Amino acid sequence: MHSWGYRLNAVATFSLTVLGVMCGMVSFSDNFNHPTPSADVRVLNINWFQRHPDGNDEVSMTMNITANLQSLFTWNTKQVFVFLAAEYETPMNSLNQVSLWDGIIPTKEHARFWIHTANKYRFIDQGSNLRGKDFNLTLHWHVMPKTGKMFADKIVMPGYHLLEDYR
Repeated sequence: MHSWGYRLNAVATFSLTVLGVMCGMVSFSDNFNHPTPSADVRVLNINWFQRHPDGNDEVSMTMNITANLQSLFTWNTKQVFVFLAAEYETPMNSLNQVSLWDGIIPTKEHARFWIHTANKYRFIDQGSNLRGKDFNLTLHWHVMPKTGKMFADKIVMPGYHLLEDYR
């Protein structure tokens, strides 16, 4: 007959093995989810567009952000981190990204939202490169699962244009 400690060790080892296999299956099953999120951003107003004494341009704008990210949620999703970035090109850099707004979506019920906001973070370019600049607004998200690897994706919304003159 086996001792009490040996039996406990066998049960614990078997339980952890089953738990590990189940976590692997859960992580693998997320590969079959093909989300179809949607988003729209409307720039309602450019509150100010100014040049700082050090030569940097700064923009403040009011926006409506509408998104439906419910399809990102599965039974393995813990939360979704989402942020809106302005993306543009300058002579020095092929891609500049400035985060304008972000949020954490804890549940599927909160994943369909409409927000009226000014940019949460300062939209500043190091130099005077923003006058008359075309830019994209890109909604990025990072899905944080309960188990498995984190994944990220984005929706690019082109066609935005900044003013030619400071105000």
